[in-house]
Amino acid sequence: CEQICVLISKGELKPGERLMSVREVAVSASVNPNTVQKSFEQLEQRGVIYSKRGSGWYVAESGAIAGNVRKELIRTKTENYLQDMKQLGLSPEEIQDYVKEFLYE
Repeated sequence: CEQICVLISKGELKPGERLMSVREVAVSASVNPNTVQKSFEQLEQRGVIYSKRGSGWYVAESGAIAGNVRKELIRTKTENYLQDMKQLGLSPEEIQDYVKEFLYE
């Protein structure tokens, strides 16, 4: 889900573009096809992609939806990171210092 949303929001997958088949994605990602199918269905429920019976999966016309999903992912990952750092006992200032250190290496 994440990878598809990022590719759409970066413009690497265009609205209306056909995605690889479930089987192709499963082989390239070395995962079970059922996992891919569930991910595609989840993205379809969010309005990011849609299916055409017998034809495959396509990127929805509204790239804004994928951008919103991407923002949700960014927020979740940031929150998780900050929670992990707080559990390690870092202060907000120390967290900022580490972020700056890694950004400007």
